Amino acid sequence: MKRVAAIDCGTNSIRLLVADCDPATGELKDLDRRMEIVRLGQGVDRTGRLAPEALERTFAVCREYAAVIKGLGAEHLRFVATSASRDAENREDFVRGVVDILGVEPEVITGDQEAEFSFDGATKELTGRADLARPFLVVDIGGGSTEFVLGDDSVRAARSVDIGCVRMTERHLVHGGQISDPPTDGQIKAIKADIAAALDRAEETVPLREAATLVGLAGSVTTVSAIAQGLERYEPEVLHHSRISLATVREVTGRLLSSTHAERAAIPVMHPGRVDVIAAGALVLLSIMERTGAAEVVVSEHDILDGIAFKVAEAAEKEKSRD
Repeated sequence: MKRVAAIDCGTNSIRLLVADCDPATGELKDLDRRMEIVRLGQGVDRTGRLAPEALERTFAVCREYAAVIKGLGAEHLRFVATSASRDAENREDFVRGVVDILGVEPEVITGDQEAEFSFDGATKELTGRADLARPFLVVDIGGGSTEFVLGDDSVRAARSVDIGCVRMTERHLVHGGQISDPPTDGQIKAIKADIAAALDRAEETVPLREAATLVGLAGSVTTVSAIAQGLERYEPEVLHHSRISLATVREVTGRLLSSTHAERAAIPVMHPGRVDVIAAGALVLLSIMERTGAAEVVVSEHDILDGIAFKVAEAAEKEKSRD
């Protein structure tokens, strides 16, 4: 077992996993798993740049994570940065800040790499399940982009498209610095059209309708599951591998789209940083289910972080064998 650390910095959140990991057996034991909403992608779709306040929020959390990694004695760290930092003109400011704090350079991966990490993290535990048919379609709904990966034991096809809960919210629901509360019918129609066009692009590469089991990752999916189950607090062990029907996802999405900021904030499991973007995220999930014909979505708490951790452990093992 290798003690490793993985950081996934996305458009909306930054997450840390410190774990003991054996890539040969697929065994992974969490030591610390945490997430903070930093909104690194604030305004990127409009300005093309990372906002100074967004960078400072992100660096503050990086300092916290550096202390956790040091305290747990993880010797190997990989920092993966996704959609927002791919798009930003001033991403070198982000890179320099991360190197100063954590001692490693953030790896600004492509959407296809992001998708492969997500697939590995989400499916290692599922491959022996007789009740889940293959191929799996792993869908990782992030803040700026959504990754689609189809595969059995390994990836057959992958595609990243620029639909995510933050990007859809900022593109369609923000006017004059204010978020429509709740969205109008016209705004919802515009989001649906944007999502549909992105799904058309995804289908150019990934045969979405061939999926036998839909596996959903990331905060929009887990939040929808938590609301559907009526959880009073966030319980990863209850959410992990929960199965939510299409009808239930449709009902929850409708409720979120018709609610006010105050009503969404009052939902017990709602993270404060997700209040304004969850309706768009739920609509992305619903649209994917309707496009693929999925009767349900299998929710996974294991995702790109776990995939990164396995890769870190594999690299550490190779380095040891060379020595």
